[in-house]
Amino acid sequence: MPTWFQNQIRRAFFEKNRYQIKLLNQCWYYYRRKHCS
Repeated sequence: MPTWFQNQIRRAFFEKNRYQIKLLNQCWYYYRRKHCS
């Protein structure tokens, strides 16, 4: 997982930003699917 992505997630969790966490999870899911297939 890229460093900038980890930082984004950490900040989102710290701010209890559920919307951003959901968004980042979706981005990571699509990112992984695209690169693994």
